[in-house]
Amino acid sequence: MKAHHRGICLLGVLGSVAATPVPAQGYPSGPVRVIVPFPPGGGVDGAGRLISQKLSDQLGKQFVVDNRPGANGMIGSELAAKAAKDGYTLMVNGANFVTTASLYSKVTYDPVRDFDPVSLIALAPNVLVVHPSLPVKSVKELVALAKARPGQVNFAGSGSGSTPHLAAELFNTLAAVTMVHVPYRGTGPAIVGLMSGEASVMFMPTTNAVPLVRSGRLRALAVTTRERVPAMPGLPTVAESGLTGYESSQWYGVLAPAGSPPDVLGLLNSHIAKIMHAPEMRRRLTEDGLVAVGSSRDQFAVHIKSEFSKWAKVIKQSGARVD
Repeated sequence: MKAHHRGICLLGVLGSVAATPVPAQGYPSGPVRVIVPFPPGGGVDGAGRLISQKLSDQLGKQFVVDNRPGANGMIGSELAAKAAKDGYTLMVNGANFVTTASLYSKVTYDPVRDFDPVSLIALAPNVLVVHPSLPVKSVKELVALAKARPGQVNFAGSGSGSTPHLAAELFNTLAAVTMVHVPYRGTGPAIVGLMSGEASVMFMPTTNAVPLVRSGRLRALAVTTRERVPAMPGLPTVAESGLTGYESSQWYGVLAPAGSPPDVLGLLNSHIAKIMHAPEMRRRLTEDGLVAVGSSRDQFAVHIKSEFSKWAKVIKQSGARVD
């Protein structure tokens, strides 16, 4: 499978390998704080700890994770936005970073204006899965069923405004169907709800979906990224299954307060690219159902702006709100 090696379609999995690290006047001369706006144990925290350890190894100084959870990531993000612009405070965040402004009425920072992108480090695709009792085996059949039964096909989500919820709302919009959201308090309860038959459809993280699909407990229809993913290479994308333009996934990236030294951010970007493009890292992430990226700074900036605009429209159309 070679599709995932092209350009920015998976945002430069191979196409953005940086040149020799840019000199940055002895940076870092001391510890670097890496704010993670979520509690330990989740996907964003895992990404933050992984990249922090690898940067510590490469640059010889400690990159220390500082978990600042609360308000769906807004507390830590606000702290990072207001931190000193000296390269000694970074933030690792995920896809919800660009959706909070549309989901909440009061957000004190702008994800585009108040942060400098450093690198998109990995994608966490979702898999469109259905309960085996649902009589569909493809995206086209699911769309046909949802059109024939408007408002009668339910999908499980891990909370209002979550990545799985919005992935389904984007599907509703592009397919012109009305599947109904059944919200749960987290991915685990949502999976339980799907398995019990309370809901029939879910856009499920790859890491959770793979074992359930392989065991036959769920049926996979498609992956949500623009191109097929290494963890499930035989599974088509939603877009190639008929919904042109569909793309949705969780993602993890490194950012800095706006106005941080460009040479420092360039140095960090080149080291992150080296880390994420290493064969052992790519194998490790593939085993976890992720896609290693390591983008250029410009690619990450384009990604953030594109995601911000896209999900703002989806949220408005769906009426999804958290407060």
